[in-house]
Amino acid sequence: MSHNVSDHAKRKIGNAFPHLILIILAAIALAPLLLVLINSVKEHADIVRNPLALPTTIDLANYADAWHYGKFSRGFINSIMLSGMTILIVLFCSSLAGYVLAGKKVRIWPLVLIYFLVAMTIPIQLFLFPLYFIFARLHLLGNLIAMSFVLAAINLPLAVLLMRTFFLQVPKELEEAAQIDGATTRQILWNIMLPVVSPGLITVAVIVGLASWNEFLLTSTFLQGEKNFTATLGFLSLNGTYNVDQGLMMAAAVIMIAPIIIFFISIQRYFIDGLVGGSVKG
Repeated sequence: MSHNVSDHAKRKIGNAFPHLILIILAAIALAPLLLVLINSVKEHADIVRNPLALPTTIDLANYADAWHYGKFSRGFINSIMLSGMTILIVLFCSSLAGYVLAGKKVRIWPLVLIYFLVAMTIPIQLFLFPLYFIFARLHLLGNLIAMSFVLAAINLPLAVLLMRTFFLQVPKELEEAAQIDGATTRQILWNIMLPVVSPGLITVAVIVGLASWNEFLLTSTFLQGEKNFTATLGFLSLNGTYNVDQGLMMAAAVIMIAPIIIFFISIQRYFIDGLVGGSVKG
């Protein structure tokens, strides 16, 4: 009896240790966010005096000033448009490419896969000057649609590899049965395959969406003019002009972070299911 009690205690201790580690890591990750949130409702003088202290009064004027000076009303619209168009382009192209590569419908498919793997390792900085030259010659500077195609091209290699992995998990019998019933390739892909790999589509959409939303190097280079600024560029435009007001900067940071956190929390279950499903077979 004592032996069983001892084993049970050891198991509880063994299970508690990983949870303790996760709690510590979560606290380390959340502490800076909590500090930003606390300081966002404090005046600049209070932050300089003691950034770790709780606010004596809650001042929401920082949020109003940050929203106005950061031009977030226009910035969020531009970010949503840019991310949305990029996601649509990537999902369309990666779905077609992933379906073809998973079915080995192209003879040189191993070379194509190697090409996508190599493309993932090439830094975009190598193409910055040629791209700028092309954008300037075609008068596309400040064009959100043109920028979305560039971001889509950057994210496509990873998206294609992920979608191929998801298509590989679909039983071949499903596609063969549809072909016997006389379904066309478009009907098979649209009505049968895509609903089955919907977790993969969600995973790719989240990865591409977050990357597009947070993108800085390309958008700051090609989206010239304040009317074309994304939310990220609006926030960074405050740096150097209003960074003497730490309360305003903290409020602007909360405005930037909050939508991403809310969005990820709302779809985290689908995102995690997609990642787990896509890691089964490659």
